[in-house]
Amino acid sequence: MPSLRDIRRRIGSVKSTQQITKAMKMVAAAKLRRAQEAITKARPYATLLEQALVRIAQRAASEGGAGHPLLAARPVKVVELVVITSDRGLAGGFNSNIGRRVQRFLVENADRYEKILISTIGKKGRDFFRARHVSIRKDYTGIHQKLSADKAQEIAREYGERFLSGELDAVFLVFNEFKSAISQKVAVKQLLPVETGPAEDSAGIDFLYEPARKELLEQLVPRHLDVQVFRALLDSAASEHGARMTAMESATKNATDMIAMLSLQYNRARQAYITKELSEIVSGAESLK
Repeated sequence: MPSLRDIRRRIGSVKSTQQITKAMKMVAAAKLRRAQEAITKARPYATLLEQALVRIAQRAASEGGAGHPLLAARPVKVVELVVITSDRGLAGGFNSNIGRRVQRFLVENADRYEKILISTIGKKGRDFFRARHVSIRKDYTGIHQKLSADKAQEIAREYGERFLSGELDAVFLVFNEFKSAISQKVAVKQLLPVETGPAEDSAGIDFLYEPARKELLEQLVPRHLDVQVFRALLDSAASEHGARMTAMESATKNATDMIAMLSLQYNRARQAYITKELSEIVSGAESLK
């Protein structure tokens, strides 16, 4: 049975941990508010841009007009996964869920594609695959430290150039999509080629475009890629803070329960110790009679 000193020491240690987890929860909650505002503002623009692009591309295809090279689907042989995780841990299953989803993708599509490449955004994703001896084509560093549209644009343009050169046939983003502070869903979204769906029937109302459709597509398609990458990064950031806040709240609650259990154990041990001393005093007094 542990001594009273050991129990007091353990209670002090758990209280210190509780203070840390409580502070981390408050920090995550503050960051979550800002991240949630950012993704909430970005989603409508991204959605409307995608809808406009799809409509213009479908009308152009239905009338036999020229599309954009980044819209052109071809036989898929080489695929790259852009895996977005966090730089830090202590976020519950935020990063491990991403790792498991990528592993499942590799197993399910091993016979479908000739080659599957992996690039990582976030230290946890990089460490996950290195620990399992999975080759990483490129690790993008410093993205989460100061998240910006310019960094997302650099990544999107790089993949656009590699797709146009024929180095890649398809690109997928793997990230946690933000639903709420307590709910995140792992998403696998195709970035390239840009999906526009089947061509629309040319009948019906259309618009006059200025400039022409071709010039519009040349502007909209690269911008669409930029926005989709930036949106995935914002989704991942909000999901990370939400997952960390939930994990730290659970850890704080567990620490509270452990302190209560240790306090009860301490009181029982102290009571037993006092009872033992009283018994010894009574026995000693009786022996002197």
